[in-house]
Amino acid sequence: MRTRTTTASAGLAAALAAALVLAGCSASGGNTPRKGAGSTAPPSAAAPTPVPGGAGYEGPRPQDQNLLAWTGDPNDAGHVTAQSAAGVGGRVTLVRVVLREQLTWSNVWLGLAGIDPNAQLANCYLGVYDAHGSLLASTADVSPQLMTDAIAKPLPLTKPFAAAPGTYFVALLLNGSWATNALTLKATGAGISVNAGLTPPNLRYSTVLTGQTSLPAAVNLAEQSISTINTGWASQWYAIS
Repeated sequence: MRTRTTTASAGLAAALAAALVLAGCSASGGNTPRKGAGSTAPPSAAAPTPVPGGAGYEGPRPQDQNLLAWTGDPNDAGHVTAQSAAGVGGRVTLVRVVLREQLTWSNVWLGLAGIDPNAQLANCYLGVYDAHGSLLASTADVSPQLMTDAIAKPLPLTKPFAAAPGTYFVALLLNGSWATNALTLKATGAGISVNAGLTPPNLRYSTVLTGQTSLPAAVNLAEQSISTINTGWASQWYAIS
């Protein structure tokens, strides 16, 4: 009787072992790779396809539109800023731009939203100041370009320059007469919140000086003012190429 029990137990163990072997063969497809043949890993073990840049979608970049830098995505520049000639004429309006790589700065792109065909413009300029308030470059008088084609347009600097990483200010000077809300520039809808968390000399949007007919060789950034900015003359869109 004892011998029978041992024999039965041994038979049961052999049957279980055979079942486990069969189960293993089924899970692996039932085939053992031949010597020298490659094996294919299960789909779940395949490495994910790497994303170029390693960070996935990062939003629009200036280079996507053949630009080098900008104050913001032009797709978001749906608002307009308009002021009377008495409000901004002769004032130097400064818009801060932070560059994070070196580039050759040849043009300032301005988003012109509307024109006044009856305007009388003269001594209108764009320029670039560095973080110390020194004028690095400027355009010729852009009055003619402000009278035609309400589009985004490049306005060339008279002398391109190599811009190292750092803080710069795009300067706009308007002079003449025009109808309020006719001569307008593209901007964001940020309004008076554009300078949140900032103080002179690091304001993002500001004005300095009055009564100017040309861009001065230097400006005192500690004198940045927001009084005109807060009345609606704010957040103009610019780009660099």
